Amino acid sequence: MPSASGRQPQLVCASANPDKVREIEQILAGLVELRPRPADVPDVDETADSLVGNARLKAEAIRDATSMAAVADDTGLFVEALPGELGVRTARYAADQRSHATDPYGANRAKLLRALANVDDDRGRRARFVTVVLVAYPDGTELFVEGECTGTIATGERGERGFGFDPLFVPDDGDGRTFAEMSDDEKNSLSHRARAFAALAEALRD
Repeated sequence: MPSASGRQPQLVCASANPDKVREIEQILAGLVELRPRPADVPDVDETADSLVGNARLKAEAIRDATSMAAVADDTGLFVEALPGELGVRTARYAADQRSHATDPYGANRAKLLRALANVDDDRGRRARFVTVVLVAYPDGTELFVEGECTGTIATGERGERGFGFDPLFVPDDGDGRTFAEMSDDEKNSLSHRARAFAALAEALRD
């Protein structure tokens, strides 16, 4: 929440993923002073059964370690033809194959392409990304918002930018390109994470 002095609020970022942190910094630039996750805080086991629950676990761990307000997010990809297979497990979708992969993101994408190899209809390849952002404050209160982006899973990887499932996800509000074919500014005008953090920025202004 904004301080009485008008200075930007400080939030400690719970994510140690440099790709995600860069996106968050771009979206919240000028609105929040984002402080890095302390290097000595161990990873949090994401054992909750919901995106909100996992975001809360991560934010509370950083809040407790720093005694400062902390922000965490969790994202799930939901694919029409694969109910229950990704969602809260999205980041760990191909965890059983990662020990043999130099690119864990690539292992996730390869598994998804295999799972949809025989799904030709557009409806089956329909998907949506949902990002939940939660701020845990030192007084025990919290603020959470979410953002969603609907689209389609492409039949093959396209583009060299972004991370995660970006080379496969074609947003409905775009022009037919995947997120990985877009510039940062273009992606940040459409993406689920951008919409969630834009909602957070609005809530912090209020």
